[in-house]
Amino acid sequence: MSDDSSMETIAAHAHETRVVIVGGGIGGLVAALECAKVGLQVTVLEASDRVGGVVRSTDVAGLRLDAGAESFATRGGHVRALIDELGLADAVVAPAGGRAWVAGLSGSEDAAPLPGGGLLGIPANPWDPDVRRIIGWKGAWRAYVDRLRPPLTIGSERSLGKLVRSRMGDTVLNALVAPVTTGVYSARPDDIDVDLAAPGLSAALTRAGSLSGGVGLILGERAGGAPGAAPGAAVAGLDGGMTRLVDALVARLEQLGARVLTGVAVEEIASAPGGWVVEAAVPEPVEGSSPLDRDDPSTSSGTGAGSGTGAGSGTGAGSGAVSTRFPAAAVIVATDEATARRLLSPVAPGLQSEVGPSPIVEIVTLVITDARLDAAPRGTGVLTVPGSHTAKALTHSTAKWEWVARAAGTGVHVVRVSFGAQGEEPATTGLSDADAAVLALNEASALLGVELDASALRGSSRVRFAQSQPAAIIGRSDVVAAARTAVSAVPGLAAVGAWIAGTGLAQVVPDARAEADRIRRALLWGAPAEA
Repeated sequence: MSDDSSMETIAAHAHETRVVIVGGGIGGLVAALECAKVGLQVTVLEASDRVGGVVRSTDVAGLRLDAGAESFATRGGHVRALIDELGLADAVVAPAGGRAWVAGLSGSEDAAPLPGGGLLGIPANPWDPDVRRIIGWKGAWRAYVDRLRPPLTIGSERSLGKLVRSRMGDTVLNALVAPVTTGVYSARPDDIDVDLAAPGLSAALTRAGSLSGGVGLILGERAGGAPGAAPGAAVAGLDGGMTRLVDALVARLEQLGARVLTGVAVEEIASAPGGWVVEAAVPEPVEGSSPLDRDDPSTSSGTGAGSGTGAGSGTGAGSGAVSTRFPAAAVIVATDEATARRLLSPVAPGLQSEVGPSPIVEIVTLVITDARLDAAPRGTGVLTVPGSHTAKALTHSTAKWEWVARAAGTGVHVVRVSFGAQGEEPATTGLSDADAAVLALNEASALLGVELDASALRGSSRVRFAQSQPAAIIGRSDVVAAARTAVSAVPGLAAVGAWIAGTGLAQVVPDARAEADRIRRALLWGAPAEA
């Protein structure tokens, strides 16, 4: 057979091969795109009424704003490559320069700019005036003891909190490191794995002879990471909001003939001759699928989806929807962790069915008219010392993003107040939307150092979501590796998304592409399905 005939055969096979993506977050959409590119028939099933996952928007006081992820890490270039591929290169924007602040300090000042020249809040120089402003002379002297103590053996301390506490003291840990880990990872420093959160730090500590010296070595070795580099330099956003990425992904999928269905709650994944069948509760039968015969016990639903949360789960057929089967040669599950494990554990031997709870986060977006905020009194955002405020962080969006300021207009400001962390229910839980807005406004007043009157509030919006377990949590890498091994060992199955790839688009996007490529190679070329 000639090469041309072989390619025609493969193309025809691809056109007949169905891939079902369970979950319409960024991981699911990217995996769908990679499969659709080569001609596979792709259907995306999303339980909620919208796709995008944590990349979502909200309308507040006439403004369309990011309500979830507002930026992407530029490291690796993977997200930027996707953005360029989708024709959004001209929309990429950088945040404003300047430092975030930290609030809730116990010294003479309640808040101060977070010092530059640090790693996860660990200072390279405890005598730096910006560092000393936060930790005081006593804290600086205690941190200096780090220079006098013998270095640790590489890998002898996995806990970031224990490492910082033993080397530099509680003041550095509580006032500098904890605000960063809580704001970035929604996790306590004691639970963070040093080698995952700061690769190379243990080795640098041994080489330099101190923790602060190790931080200095790492910062000096990083391209563009010299001491004093402005926080935020390693992220970018999209003019008009990150949901433009979601819209572009959906548009490209539609161009390639893929189907993106919302309001479809997957209940079960089961093996079938030639592949798989995905059973889902849909508002009405969808073309290319087949409604179940409820009089036949062998085809009745076995699990229901009422216990699930997030993409790919829902209320089940009992709410008036019709149970429908989607046949597939391969299934890629792109949901939250709890839903993924519930769906995959019956068909992936060795996959644990349940895990501990994920951090719950609520973000309250406020649109405020107050000219005193024009000067950005606390920079582009504020982190908090754990236990000092009910909010864990605040982003002054109109100070951070020029496109938001342009859309808002003179004297109008957008702030996002975040609540909730690992093991800590958001303070807004149980409150009405109106009461949550009042609490967020009070927190914004405290964190920005400006007394904001309720009459200045033009509008508010509130979103709640479960974050994935931070990849840098101690022991998390072993849990994820075991899950990946169990799922990839089953031909025609894959799992993508933040829970297994790591949080952040910079990790989700390349992982989704790699897993989709593994699946499509196995389908088209007969390549081994194992990772």
